Amino acid sequence: MQSLWNDTEAATFGTDLLGQRVYTSRLLGRNPALVLHGGGNTSVKVTEQDFFGDSVEICYVKGSGWDLTTIERAGFSPVRMAALLKMSQLATMSDEDMVLQQRAAMTNPNAPAASIEAILHAILPFRFVDHSHANAISALTCAADGEARTKELFGKRVLVLPYVMPGFMLAKQVFEVLQKTDLRQEGIEGIVLLKHGLFTFADDAKASYEKHIELVTMAEEYLVKKVKADAVKAVASEDLMALAKLRQVVSKARGFPQIARLNASPEAVGYANLPNVADFGTRGPLTPDHSIRTKRAPAFISEDIDASVQKFADDYAAYFNRHAKSQTMLDAAPRFAIWPGKGIVSFGDTLKDAKIVFDIAESTAATVQLGESVGGWEPLPEKDIFEIEYWDLEQAKLRKGPARKVHQGKVALVTGCAAGIGFAIAESLAEQGAQVVGLDIDKDIPAIMAKIGGIGIVVNLTEDQPVQDAIDFTVREFGGIDIVVSNAGIFPKNDHLDMMAQSDWDRTLMINLTSHQKLMNKVIPFVKQGIDASIIFVGSRNFKAPGPGASAYSCSKAALTQLCRVAALELAPHKIRVNIVHPDAVFDTKLWTPEALLKSATRYNMTVEEYKTKNLMKVEIKSKDIGNMVSAMASPLFAKVTGAQIPVDGGNDRVI
Repeated sequence: MQSLWNDTEAATFGTDLLGQRVYTSRLLGRNPALVLHGGGNTSVKVTEQDFFGDSVEICYVKGSGWDLTTIERAGFSPVRMAALLKMSQLATMSDEDMVLQQRAAMTNPNAPAASIEAILHAILPFRFVDHSHANAISALTCAADGEARTKELFGKRVLVLPYVMPGFMLAKQVFEVLQKTDLRQEGIEGIVLLKHGLFTFADDAKASYEKHIELVTMAEEYLVKKVKADAVKAVASEDLMALAKLRQVVSKARGFPQIARLNASPEAVGYANLPNVADFGTRGPLTPDHSIRTKRAPAFISEDIDASVQKFADDYAAYFNRHAKSQTMLDAAPRFAIWPGKGIVSFGDTLKDAKIVFDIAESTAATVQLGESVGGWEPLPEKDIFEIEYWDLEQAKLRKGPARKVHQGKVALVTGCAAGIGFAIAESLAEQGAQVVGLDIDKDIPAIMAKIGGIGIVVNLTEDQPVQDAIDFTVREFGGIDIVVSNAGIFPKNDHLDMMAQSDWDRTLMINLTSHQKLMNKVIPFVKQGIDASIIFVGSRNFKAPGPGASAYSCSKAALTQLCRVAALELAPHKIRVNIVHPDAVFDTKLWTPEALLKSATRYNMTVEEYKTKNLMKVEIKSKDIGNMVSAMASPLFAKVTGAQIPVDGGNDRVI
């Protein structure tokens, strides 16, 4: 492991102590082998003047909810040293009291809550303190002889302490050691907490950081020498339908739709194929704080997906019952799974959550494989893991998120969404939490979908293989498909039947009808594995109220309505809802330029505003109205509705 310190870069963070603390914290955060997604913590001790001009000793410690990768000055909580030192001298202290007193001791009440390790940072007699959950330290210490080989490797350079619960208990353990040990006098550069992590300290930011890198590097080099076999690599045997099935079963166990991220890298597949991985790979987390995101251990998936997930749930319930006192059991769904032949699958309520678990699972697999190879992987006993997983101070980190959105965890496939109604539909679904994949022939669709956090794929929907490839990509990327909005269509030039070119008729039906049928043929097998699945077609009032010169368009939309009705009949036994929305007079699209609007309004002897509201309710219909309606139709509001035709037109006497 290399030091990332750069004098020029360091100077951009300022020469003051807090600025340098921010810089080296970010250096730790940049290396996923040290910390992942909020793990680890750092601090710096400074002297500042308070509001009244009095000098106050402050410990700036990483604030709860901040990530070392991106932390800023505002991410550090300023806590009075005097209060922290007094807390360290108490015989006992509840978690609630610790959090309350740390908050009360802050010089800035608007700063984030201080780390649960604030007391420990305060009692270490050095200006800078760095703490990580380095993979190499876990692989070194998570073994039957972990303590012995840690002492063999580091000698007297570090203190080696047994695992105790983080927070006040850990601070008290170190406090008692410090009563007998002078870290400075004895030249001690760090503390290794067995099966937990590493602390280093110094009076200089660079020195503390680079001691951390040096000690972790020593552990890495030691393990390399001891390793008995190189990491195994293998090629995945892809089965996207099985992936969709696994996601569906896990989502049902979780109680909410889950995004599923498949890691089918050669390393992940090789790990999943290892003999006995069902044993050593499910013994426990890489580091105890991971348990709040990954639970006690991953699931192991056999050929019977349902039975595998049920086994995990049964084992988890038994684990809970062995250790629970007054706690309420969390859901019994896995957060990631080892899947022989396929790789490692991670699950999350959102894409962000799934990516976090993906990173943790990838790091865990590599470290567990290394640990098993150098003497056997032996993580914390499950009792200790339970205490962390159900520790309210840790669970509070997950409760800070926003309220759950209607489509959160769902995957939506939307066609014809580069502009107008299609874009509005994609946007509304994304706003309500869906992960949207948009298909359109417009070359700008990737950038357009990126605006709403979605993925855009350039596809000619009349071509079979590109459509199949897009569907496969969606399942491979997110685990399945729950919502399909079949919107793609064109409005050809107005020609009467005796004047219409045959090619215009053929092209209109190919795009407005046949492409939808082709999409259904390919996507329905995956939708059958969806969560609260729904298919929505976008029709037109022309199916009921056609106009002269619009034969191809009107006939294609009428036939599309029939396609919707047949699909509703066929898919109802699978609990898949199929409905169609019929918009009319939606003028905020590319088709309706100001010149076109004026021309049409003039033909009716109306102003433009009158023309835009020429419905029974005298209201303007916008693309967003259609988007919101489609989002609602895909939601639980329409849970018991299928085969419905919903007009969004402000009322049309010809339709009514």
